[in-house]
Amino acid sequence: MSAALSAAGRGGRGVVRVMLCDDSATVRSAFARILGADPALEVIGRVGDGQQALDAIGALPEAERPHVLLLDLEMPVMDGMTALPLLLKLHPSLAVIVASALTQRGAEATMAAMRAGAADYVPKPTAAAGGMNDPVFRADLLAKVKGWARVRSARAALLPRPAAPQPVPRPSVVLAAAPSLPPPLPVPPQPAAVRPVGAAPALRQVSGPRARARLLAIGSSTGGPQALAAFVRRLGPSLAVPAVVVQHMPAGFTAMLADHLSRLGGLQAAEAKDGEVLRAGRIYVAPGDRHLLVEAGPAGLVARLNSDAPENFCRPAVDPMLRSVVKACEGRVLSVILTGMGADGMLGCKAVAAAGGTVLAQDEASSVVWGMPGAVAKAGLAEALLPPEQLAEKVLAQLGAGAPGGMA
Repeated sequence: MSAALSAAGRGGRGVVRVMLCDDSATVRSAFARILGADPALEVIGRVGDGQQALDAIGALPEAERPHVLLLDLEMPVMDGMTALPLLLKLHPSLAVIVASALTQRGAEATMAAMRAGAADYVPKPTAAAGGMNDPVFRADLLAKVKGWARVRSARAALLPRPAAPQPVPRPSVVLAAAPSLPPPLPVPPQPAAVRPVGAAPALRQVSGPRARARLLAIGSSTGGPQALAAFVRRLGPSLAVPAVVVQHMPAGFTAMLADHLSRLGGLQAAEAKDGEVLRAGRIYVAPGDRHLLVEAGPAGLVARLNSDAPENFCRPAVDPMLRSVVKACEGRVLSVILTGMGADGMLGCKAVAAAGGTVLAQDEASSVVWGMPGAVAKAGLAEALLPPEQLAEKVLAQLGAGAPGGMA
């Protein structure tokens, strides 16, 4: 199938340009209906395999290329994994969001794609979950498309522009007068997905010494897998305390997320198991559809899983995890809230701060969605607002490194 490119509105300001790449015409049409209903988005192309995506993007002037590509991984002619590095080489600022099946195989392929440079993923909803009409899926899809377009365009805007070629001076004998200067180069319009970032809320000020944290507690949602990867990669190979992670993800994907984090060359990560003792230098990820809690036991801190009602429409949720760690660690907690929609984690961070713990949050500029960290910041709970890599450095400065394997 040839690329179907729309001419209307291409390159217009304020519009995020999206291309769809899926071998199913039904899926392409469903995505196009959702995205096309939002006036901030424009679907400029629908193609059926990776080669068509490369041809379609390569045929467009740079100013009219898509900000975001929704990419299926299993396609004929050229599959998504083969196309991904070629697409990023052709168009480095492109945000590729993988559309993945809700299966273990789909989860494994998704995490492999993210290690290869994909920005994020959206799980294709099943008919039992409402399909593409599921409002939660629609909100997540729109947030990721808009958020990653903004983040990638903002990064591209920071790259140095090629220097303008210098005019070659003409021989003086032909100059009757000083030559007029060439007209100034036109200033390119601001990338459509870049938006101004508001002034950061006031940070929480803490005075006096406090006991070192016994646990690192992390919450994230939309855009979280890449933020977690950047954070964990910078932490390095060891940490003096255990780390627990609640990432809003469906069942089946969290095990692959843990494997993904382990492959970064630093800390070992795994899905948490009910009743296991948490050990320093390891990351414990809440399984999809299970709340992860922590309690104090005779041998140290212990993971507990349950299927209690969702909180903030989420299971796992960050708030119950944070409430439990405050109690188990008697307030000696360092909490980090990364990018995500909603306000999950804000009430839990209130409990952390009230008990004397530390709260850090991702800054707005680097967040795909500044919902969860923004709620924490606006409540005056965050002691620092930083990109994930700098948050990791602050964590190391406060907690230090230790030999993995010792119990906290």
